[in-house]
Amino acid sequence: MKKTIFYHDTDCGGVVYYGNYLKFFEEARTLYMQERGYSVADLMKRGLFFVVARQEVEYKYPVRYADVIDVDTKILEVSDIKIVFENTIKNQDGRLCTKGKTMLVCINAQGMPTPMGVDVKNAMSPK
Repeated sequence: MKKTIFYHDTDCGGVVYYGNYLKFFEEARTLYMQERGYSVADLMKRGLFFVVARQEVEYKYPVRYADVIDVDTKILEVSDIKIVFENTIKNQDGRLCTKGKTMLVCINAQGMPTPMGVDVKNAMSPK
């Protein structure tokens, strides 16, 4: 996913505010799932909700206002109730700026862990 960094993404020094990387990861995960035929809205209609259970982020190099970044997403692990995503963010020069790992757990409407279904699990399995 390509993304241009706007002023509202940055802190007073013109560097991306650290919490905004989580938004970038979320956007990339959402698009990744949509590309495999599963929108968040459709999953919610099925009673399946994915929540963040663990988040790791490594900040390696600053991303600044007006940079164009590439957010790459891949899946490291899938089980009946969890998906582990890895995201990397590189700047327009190809330099690794940020790396993150996100564990999502599938829950039902009552907030209890629930299997995501074989179809979702198969679609999300690492290729």
